[in-house]
Amino acid sequence: MQLPDVLDLSGKVAIITGASQGIGRGVALCLARYGAGVTLAARNAANLEESARLVREAGGQACVAVTDVTQADQVAAMVNSTLQHFGRVDVLVNNAGILELQPLMEMDEHTWRQVLNTNLTSMFLCCQQVGHHLIEQKQGAVINMASHWSLIGVSQAVAYTASKSGVTGFTRALAVEWARHNITVNAVAPGLTATEINAEARNDARLRDRILRQIPLRRFGDVEEVGHLVAYLSSDAARFITGQTIVMDGGQIIA
Repeated sequence: MQLPDVLDLSGKVAIITGASQGIGRGVALCLARYGAGVTLAARNAANLEESARLVREAGGQACVAVTDVTQADQVAAMVNSTLQHFGRVDVLVNNAGILELQPLMEMDEHTWRQVLNTNLTSMFLCCQQVGHHLIEQKQGAVINMASHWSLIGVSQAVAYTASKSGVTGFTRALAVEWARHNITVNAVAPGLTATEINAEARNDARLRDRILRQIPLRRFGDVEEVGHLVAYLSSDAARFITGQTIVMDGGQIIA
C-alpha cells in the first residue's frame, strides 16, 4: 500500500510576504514544490520577479504582488491580486521583517516605529485582510515568522526583539480567537539561517567560527529547512497544532 504524501499542498494557495529573498524566497520555493500556488509579496519588484522565475522553474505557479505590508491599502490589493490570479487563499506566511541594531539610547522614534510596523503591525494588517476569506472557507493556516532572539536577550536589538516577542503573543491570542473557524495560527522562530543578510559574517572565518561555537549543531540553518517546517504547518497533517512557536536554531537557546 502506498502511503499518502502528508505534505501534499496541491490545490492550496499561499501568500508569502518578504518573498523577494532569504527565508521568504526559500519558503515560497518549498511550498511550490509541495504543490501550492504562491503569491510573492515584497517591495522589491526585481527581486520578486527572480523569486517568481525560480518558482516557475521548479514547476510551480506564482503571482507577483509588489507590496509594502505596512500599508493597509497595499495589503488589500495584494489579497485581491491573489484572488484574481488563483481564486482562493488558504495559507498566509507573515515573513516580512527588518533588523536594525542600535543601542536604545541612540535609537530615534522613527526607527523604533519602522521596526515594529514592519515586523508586527504588518501581521495585523495581513491577517485582517486574509482572515475574511479563511473564516468564510472555515479553514486555513497562518504561519508567523518570529525569531529565537525573542526568547533571549541580545544587546542593541531592543526594537527587533520587542517586535518578535510581540509576534509570539499575537500568534497565541489569534490561535485561540480563530480556532472556532478551523484556522490554525503558529509561529516559526528561526535561529541563524544562511541568507544574504549574514553573508559577510559567514564569509569571515574568525567571525563565523565564533558564531558557530554558540550553536550546538555547529552550523547555520538553511532556508529550505524553514520551508519544510512551514509546509508541514500549512498541511492537513498539522491540523491539530495551533498557538505554538517552534524554534529551529540548532539548539542555541538551550546551550
